[in-house]
Amino acid sequence: MSPTSAIRAVLITGATGSIGSALARTYAATGVTLFLHGRNVEQLASVAEQCRSLGALAQTAAFDVREREQLSHWLKNVCEQSVPDLVIVNAGINIHGGPNNAGENWEEVEALLEVNIRAALATVNGILPSMRKRGHGQIALISSLAAYHGLPMTPSYCASKAALKAYGEGLRSWLAEEGIKVNVVMPGYVESAMCDDMPGPKPFLWGSDQAAKTIQRGLEANKARISFPFPLNLGSWFLAVLPAGLSQRMLRLFGYAV
Repeated sequence: MSPTSAIRAVLITGATGSIGSALARTYAATGVTLFLHGRNVEQLASVAEQCRSLGALAQTAAFDVREREQLSHWLKNVCEQSVPDLVIVNAGINIHGGPNNAGENWEEVEALLEVNIRAALATVNGILPSMRKRGHGQIALISSLAAYHGLPMTPSYCASKAALKAYGEGLRSWLAEEGIKVNVVMPGYVESAMCDDMPGPKPFLWGSDQAAKTIQRGLEANKARISFPFPLNLGSWFLAVLPAGLSQRMLRLFGYAV
């Protein structure tokens, strides 16, 4: 039995986004149950219908992940039905400093931290007890190449993705002996409305289906970090290991400046 065929239940938060919806379609198959979350009711219904046309069973839940009680209640109900074999923590938002170097709006920063960090960790904590009791499972945290080094136009977004990266790396070491795999996914630029809204250059832009297939292969191989595309992932890694002053000069050189 292949790793993919062993997956019978998949939970995806942010399934209405570009990567989330592509991942839902990638895992949709006969015999697979998908638990799909999103905020947009119409988009979520459309993604679910696409997955059903591919043979999957698809259940939807439309709410804001900042609603902690609703998130907890949904995760509990899912685990009572079927503890997911794979949980993809994908829900996320982005903000930036705006035009003329205005700076980030604090209310937007708070919302970003709630979604990208607190809700992500709450999702893991809502699922993890059932996975540990069963003795196997897989959790994929969708971080970003922006986790390697802060970009001046999107500092809060970069900080949130760095937090998710560190969290996933810690979980992986902790849970490995219990049969639970944890993977940090670090995409570069993937075609989406959120990507379009981000300022600055977008080199090596990928389509969402290409990204989803790469993520699926990385999860099957249980890679600690699933980063793409090359060579942007290599360049981003170098920004983290080079002296900070040099990295910042390089960012200005390549157009990542306010």
